[in-house]
Amino acid sequence: MACPVNHSVELNPGLLPLDWLLGTWECDEPGEGCFPTIKPFRYTETLHFSHVGQPVINFMFNAFHAESKKPLHRECGFIRMQPGTNRVAFIIAQNSGLVEIEEGELTGQQLNLQTQSLARVSFAREPHVQQICRVFQLRPDGKLEQTVSMATDNQPLVQHLHIIYRRAS
Repeated sequence: MACPVNHSVELNPGLLPLDWLLGTWECDEPGEGCFPTIKPFRYTETLHFSHVGQPVINFMFNAFHAESKKPLHRECGFIRMQPGTNRVAFIIAQNSGLVEIEEGELTGQQLNLQTQSLARVSFAREPHVQQICRVFQLRPDGKLEQTVSMATDNQPLVQHLHIIYRRAS
């Protein structure tokens, strides 16, 4: 269940540079996933960004296989900004058992993030993810674009996911 944007509480002033993320985003067309060790796939995804007045944005990402509609990755967590800077941190828990902190910079309406810390459940499937880089870009047409690159124990950093969303609410 998605948490709606809380209109009764003002956005914490420290998060105003990220207000363009708030709300629900849905893909128009399926996104594309690939990696050297897996068969290419297409997926749909919904993103929810909300707040409750604290200096954090809450998020939940839900992806489904475009053809079978089976659930794929789910990510939830929090976004923080270092006060007085353009430094941003995503704190993420994934349904795969991976927990990560991605940090980076906000430049205009583009977020560039990369892994700072990774932890995983002891029985996580191999090969293990070692690095993730993520870019969110609000395009001039008002759509949100996300590109995710990934490296594992046995593969270098390469693009893994690409998708474009439209604002749903």
